[in-house]
Amino acid sequence: MVSEKMQDALNKQLNAELYSAYLYLAMSAYFEDSNLPGFANWMKIQAQEELSHGMKFYDYLIRRGKRVILDEIEKPASTWESPLAVFEQVLSHEQKVTGLINQLVDLAQDEKDHATNNFLQWFVAEQVEEEETAGGLLQKVRLASTSPSSLLMLDNELSQRVYHPPAE
Repeated sequence: MVSEKMQDALNKQLNAELYSAYLYLAMSAYFEDSNLPGFANWMKIQAQEELSHGMKFYDYLIRRGKRVILDEIEKPASTWESPLAVFEQVLSHEQKVTGLINQLVDLAQDEKDHATNNFLQWFVAEQVEEEETAGGLLQKVRLASTSPSSLLMLDNELSQRVYHPPAE
């Protein structure tokens, strides 16, 4: 059974996932304005992924007979110093989300809510992948940041990313 405390925490995470989508969409717009359509594509796909993560929380709450409560979404930044600064924020943001997921797991364990703990394990594994990807891209951007031609090659690479909805 999902307690009220767990319901509130899951709703808070749902809103955090929606903020993540909003943040990555703002980053996509920044890259569009910077004439880096591959980077913009990567961020737009990332926004879609985060929205799907939010929907997983939405659907879980509904399936468990709990109420979904949507809150205000904080306005993200709209400009950054450089592509490097964007990816530094991406990694930092994913690390923050990992912390939020870990707090949810801790709460589920404290509440002895085994079903929610099981549900959250997908997100634990997903955050390992998210941090690995963000860290790898940060290193590539760091290397490319001193060479415009390298940055354009990376932009071309990032244009190849395609959205794949997560498995149920």
